[in-house]
Amino acid sequence: MIVSELRIAIEASLQAGKVIMDVYDTVFSVEIKDDKSPLTEADKKANDIINTFLIPTQIPIISEENKQTDYSERKNWATCWIVDPVDGTKEFIKRNGEFTVNIALVKNGNPVLGVIYVPATKTLYFANVDTNEAFKADLESHDITVDKVLQISKPIQAKKANANLVQVVGSRSHMNQDTLDFVDCLIAEGKEVEIVSKGSSLKFCLVAEGEADVYPRYAPTMEWDTAAGHAICNAVGLQVISKETNKPLAYNKENLLNSYFLVSK
Repeated sequence: MIVSELRIAIEASLQAGKVIMDVYDTVFSVEIKDDKSPLTEADKKANDIINTFLIPTQIPIISEENKQTDYSERKNWATCWIVDPVDGTKEFIKRNGEFTVNIALVKNGNPVLGVIYVPATKTLYFANVDTNEAFKADLESHDITVDKVLQISKPIQAKKANANLVQVVGSRSHMNQDTLDFVDCLIAEGKEVEIVSKGSSLKFCLVAEGEADVYPRYAPTMEWDTAAGHAICNAVGLQVISKETNKPLAYNKENLLNSYFLVSK
């Protein structure tokens, strides 16, 4: 079942993807923000586009590129949007295509709708947690109606566990020690381990569409990095569990920094 907020998020992600690729195909400058993360014209333009779609819903917005509302006000929000206009700005700068638009709707700290759009490949993932439905659509254009998206989208599902082989989402080139320890534990259990690598929130999509078994994240992320992927994973029966609380990652927290987490069945 597609709800109105999901339609809005899909359309916003497509239009954001269009302006992102307009910048991608030019010579662009890179700024460094106070937190040392990079910022491009694409981040700003995509954020402006997404805001034009989400502000009319009158649901408050947490976006990486918006000025953050103080928690004294945010703590009263039962529902909010959580947005990353360009997740994987470093991938965008490298021009490797592995960057995404992330839009999630969160209720009482839990993601209920998620959209991840990959502008470089025109691949769209979206999910409704309440109905346990998640879909993928390979598009020919950013300028496509939501109705057409729904016609061509196909359901995705997590893979069935293989008794011997475990596909772990990680970096092929530089895994940190915690991730290496996680892999070593699997090997000690007699498992064969294969590392599967992607940038940005596509790591969640790998597990959600059955291209990997597990995604251990032992590095910092913010709520806007994970909320949309979390929703898509939940919709296919996967859990996103905090290593700190042993409970699902929560959203609209006072501190928007996530704990380390594990995505698995």
